[in-house]
Amino acid sequence: MRFSKLIAIVAVPALLVTACSSDDDGSDEDTTAPASETTAGSDEDSTATSTAESGSGSGSGEKITIIASVPPTDHGWLGQIAAKAQEAADSHADVEFRLLEAADADSQASQIETAINERPDALVVLPYDGAQLTPVAERAMQEGIPVINVDRTFSTPDAARATILGDNYQIGVKAATFIADQLSCEGNVVEIQGIAGISVTEDRTAGFADTISELCGDGIEIVAQQPADFAPDKGLTVMEAILQANDDIGAVYTHDDDMAEGVVAAIQNAGREDEMILTGAGGSCAAFDQIEAGGLYAATYLYSPTMAGSAVNMARLIALGEGFSDLIEPEVPSLVVVPPTEVNADTVADLRDLCFN
Repeated sequence: MRFSKLIAIVAVPALLVTACSSDDDGSDEDTTAPASETTAGSDEDSTATSTAESGSGSGSGEKITIIASVPPTDHGWLGQIAAKAQEAADSHADVEFRLLEAADADSQASQIETAINERPDALVVLPYDGAQLTPVAERAMQEGIPVINVDRTFSTPDAARATILGDNYQIGVKAATFIADQLSCEGNVVEIQGIAGISVTEDRTAGFADTISELCGDGIEIVAQQPADFAPDKGLTVMEAILQANDDIGAVYTHDDDMAEGVVAAIQNAGREDEMILTGAGGSCAAFDQIEAGGLYAATYLYSPTMAGSAVNMARLIALGEGFSDLIEPEVPSLVVVPPTEVNADTVADLRDLCFN
């Protein structure tokens, strides 16, 4: 990997991370490894968020053009990605912003090719699939257009000027630690994954598998492991089949709160909710509600869509040739990693402001 840029891993505590954005009315924006459109009550991040303090305009009167390309925003978390990106752009008078949605990796690549021809000052890309989108992102960088990579990483460091993502490996670590403790390292576990092959899924799976093995050895067996594409309806059908094939399940580790809604429905329809516990990821208000109620849904792990707002702010600063105002270094770091925060029965009330609908 080339280290021609400053690389910094920003691992700030849960209530400190909306990287780089503030609302027009001056109210505080939340930040966490997962937070929400309803995060107005949390402390403003003074680390990455301080970039917003550099102003609502560049002072030169010139407009900065930022184009963002993301997968379809029909998913709760992705809907918040779009909202947070737009909020950040709207907070800067010198930013002209356009959000594009792509149905699949091929259409996203074509979309970005067209965007490159428009010569924007920066591109923000949450790739449908990081590996498939790497060549077109590299082309943008070669054309002198900085790319800010969000959430799903590209295959090479040359494909992005800066990357902001949640710590997906640590989501797996934390979920495994929680489940190992709840099951006293004995029993059968099911894993419902996101989209097969993408970095988010691979990291969440690796963190979980490594930690279960380390903590429990052969005491916990992962008896089923299947992707459900972050989709509630597919979560339902996948879990129905797994329940029919397995009479004894102690816990279910899901990669996403929205997808977990279908998984929960399958378990409840089978009348087996008292048999097992479930963990999610993301930080949806629906998951918070179920955790607060007690029972099947035992924990989730915050994964903040505010990182999209941070990416827009990072893109603006890179275009201006500026860095984070609270850091000594003159350039935006090449890597910002947002840690996950566990939401369980003991913490759900205190973290309520961080959930998203």
